[in-house]
Amino acid sequence: MLSNEKIREELANLVGSQNVLYNFESLQRYGRDETENLFFEAVAVVLPHTTEDVSKIMKFCFSNSIVITPRGAGTGLSGGALPASGGIVISFEKMNSIIQIDEANLQVTTEPGVITEVLQNAVKEKGLFYPPDPSSRGSCFIGGNVSANSGGPKAVKYGVVKDYVLNLEVVLPNGDIIITGANVLKNSTGYNLTQLMVGSEGTLGLITKIVLKLIPLPKYDLLILVPFNDVEKAGAAVSAIFRAGFMPSALELVEINALKIVSEYVGNNSIPVTDDIEAHLIIEVDGNNLESLYSEIESISQLLQDFDCGEIFFADNASQKEELWKLRRRTAEAVKINGYTIEEDTVVPRANLPQLIKGVKQLALENNFKVVCYGHAGDGNLHVRIKMDNNKNSLDNPEVIPVIRKLFTLVHSLGGTISGEHGIGLIQKSYMDIVFNKAAIEIMKGIKCAFDPHNILNPGKIF
Repeated sequence: MLSNEKIREELANLVGSQNVLYNFESLQRYGRDETENLFFEAVAVVLPHTTEDVSKIMKFCFSNSIVITPRGAGTGLSGGALPASGGIVISFEKMNSIIQIDEANLQVTTEPGVITEVLQNAVKEKGLFYPPDPSSRGSCFIGGNVSANSGGPKAVKYGVVKDYVLNLEVVLPNGDIIITGANVLKNSTGYNLTQLMVGSEGTLGLITKIVLKLIPLPKYDLLILVPFNDVEKAGAAVSAIFRAGFMPSALELVEINALKIVSEYVGNNSIPVTDDIEAHLIIEVDGNNLESLYSEIESISQLLQDFDCGEIFFADNASQKEELWKLRRRTAEAVKINGYTIEEDTVVPRANLPQLIKGVKQLALENNFKVVCYGHAGDGNLHVRIKMDNNKNSLDNPEVIPVIRKLFTLVHSLGGTISGEHGIGLIQKSYMDIVFNKAAIEIMKGIKCAFDPHNILNPGKIF
């Protein structure tokens, strides 16, 4: 077994000493992400610049059984980028080029370290649209989005990351470089390695190039904020909107306690937060015919009257829209700072959202903790944030684990599952048995072993 000093020396020989970090500040920074309040120390952090750099690093680690944790921007919420098993961290921040925007075929080829919003803005300048937009889009990397199969508010109409990934370049744990598919819209050639890699959380291979499908950019969007004095009625209204034949481009739910916290955090007092309101829905429609969109938003507003909604706020201009989205996108950050450090990424069929909300509230009462709920109500994806006195983390916490098991058991009973877009990572792996039987888990472990026989790539994640 190589010493830490020898590992660092060999890595420096491979990619240059300036690309191997192991000072105190670097190890502190790369030993954390946005998951609870957790820290793990790596031997070193390596910053490759090319696919060939990644291949050299992987061959060295494979030959010496050195554990690797891949890392994007560190915005994850499941601990997938935490070096919990030691070893080295490979950060993709230097592989940050948009290689080509193919306007003729509506595709973009990118390296994994490109910030999601940067990519969206680049294709927008060409009149094109990449819809997946996680709340952290201003800082998260596109590679991390692919690894977690991220979603965001637009997923309700446009789908999640998997719906846009056409092809990938991947470095396997032994250093081999493969192309998983082809830059085409249809592909029935062998096993679908591309989709196997999407959502695999860096446990099978390291993604070094990504080819994404694009669509034309919608010309217009309209946005309303709808208050409800009953959070369960807000949940019921969500299903009614879709049953009536409408397809919003975003449909978000924010519970009032979360809205109060984030409003104070960002200094925005424009949203009504009176005591009789329990939740708000943020509803957006988009398209190319403005008259049709006004008609659609009016019809949705009329429908919502059946669910005892309050006065509907219409965002008249880009500034008001931006303020509303700012509140929604910074909710997780604000409530975490307020002490709601434990987040679970639940998802159920959207018609079952009211039962989930009711069950979560009952669970909080029975187990003496505070909870706020928010998320992508349009596709049943509810983020549950928990605040417990003296319990900041859920990982290996005997006081918190039984509560989380009850929550996920409730989710499963409603036809749902334990992660909609954050992934399993480190902190949710203990609950996989709730949604998968032993045979299913063994198949997944077999796939992991086929790709990574030495178990060096992000070990201890998912399973």
